[in-house]
Amino acid sequence: MDAVRVALLREVLAGTEWPAATRRFAGALRGSVVSYGGGLLLVGTAEYEPWHLAAHLVDEAAWSGTPELAPTLVRHGARDSDPAHLAVGLGRIEAARRGETLLVVAPAAPGAALLERVHDARRAGATVLALDSGDRELGAMAHEALTVPTGTDLDLDTVQHLVSAGAGENSVPEGRGRRRFRDRMSRLADRLTGPPPARW
Repeated sequence: MDAVRVALLREVLAGTEWPAATRRFAGALRGSVVSYGGGLLLVGTAEYEPWHLAAHLVDEAAWSGTPELAPTLVRHGARDSDPAHLAVGLGRIEAARRGETLLVVAPAAPGAALLERVHDARRAGATVLALDSGDRELGAMAHEALTVPTGTDLDLDTVQHLVSAGAGENSVPEGRGRRRFRDRMSRLADRLTGPPPARW
């Protein structure tokens, strides 16, 4: 069954730019958090919170032995009464500094308030990465961006799966890569063909 899932995933991705593009972006993500070790902040828009990406990055952090990949989910509607890992509000972006990485996931325009905070974080020295649908202002602020225009062969949710898997895959120790890559592809196929994970 694993071989069938891997074959299905390869068929979907064959002949597209997505494997190389997501691997490059994932490498930038992993390189940023590992090089600086200052933490990964993950934020979406007011209308879209990247719960699934947060959960998958936590899994990849544990699976690959790269704890720096586990993000802090920054939420627009965070409340003090929320559990601690869900109560981090936008003020955390304002406090971002050199050595920290801010990953912005924006399937639509991020909005002026978020863009202003992202701009301030970049000016303070944070590394800014963007996974979005092509917003010019966000793209101009990002050190590295991966654009997923609407109407492409893969949607933003699927690309997030590829990015999280690629970030973990880049840390596979030498000599164990072949088997672990196959395992990773199988797990990724499970994610893409199975039900979404429970809310993080």
